[in-house]
Amino acid sequence: MKKIAIYGKGGIGKSTVTSSLSAALSVLGYRVMQIGCDPKADSTINLTNGQRVTPVMNYLREFHSCSSLDEISLVGYNGIVCVEAGGPIPGLGCAGRGIITTFNTLESLQAYEIFKPDFVLYDVLGDVVCGGFAMPLREGYADEVIIVTSGEKMSLYAANNIKKALDNFENRNYAKLKGLIMNCRNIENEEEIVTQFAKEIDSPIIGNIPRSSSIQYWEERNMTPIQGDVNCIISCSFLEIASQIAGTGKEN
Repeated sequence: MKKIAIYGKGGIGKSTVTSSLSAALSVLGYRVMQIGCDPKADSTINLTNGQRVTPVMNYLREFHSCSSLDEISLVGYNGIVCVEAGGPIPGLGCAGRGIITTFNTLESLQAYEIFKPDFVLYDVLGDVVCGGFAMPLREGYADEVIIVTSGEKMSLYAANNIKKALDNFENRNYAKLKGLIMNCRNIENEEEIVTQFAKEIDSPIIGNIPRSSSIQYWEERNMTPIQGDVNCIISCSFLEIASQIAGTGKEN
């Protein structure tokens, strides 16, 4: 089992990328589990055809404890197990604590032993790498980190901060950087900008997602492009990245 945390600037498209990679890995024949680590609890919605997963924190607020994985998970597209951490009531509490509580709950219910995923993908809120939001990097929860970025200044700034956090954890056997995924925004010289940034932080670029209206088209139908049209250009891009993640493809 390999656990991968996906980070990046808020709004960069992490949930789109994460769910599409989950779908692609499942198409390649792997068992996949996706855990949304955002209070909005919408990471997995395109894997469940719009059906909402009951967030762990919501369930615990109402019932105080959980004794069944059926209450806090859904099996979505192609057998992908979908979980959402959720968060506190807006304005109250720490959203990072929701991630910690979710991880503890899944462990107590032996989720990984029961579902036996080959890959676990964590879709982590924004570029926050402190407190509970750093949990996927720590304590052996994730093996690798993928950073989603574009060529935009603030996206690269966030990516650089995440890389610094990983460097600070370097001697603690925490998650290692797998590489960057460029989620294109069609800015001028974007590929050159991201390529130069990758060299500066000594990271490979493991994928390039071109700007495409087909992503929005399928998301409006609560699907990933993989489910909507596995042979389209965008789906092929995600399948290529998934192959690299699985160790069957070639890094750039």
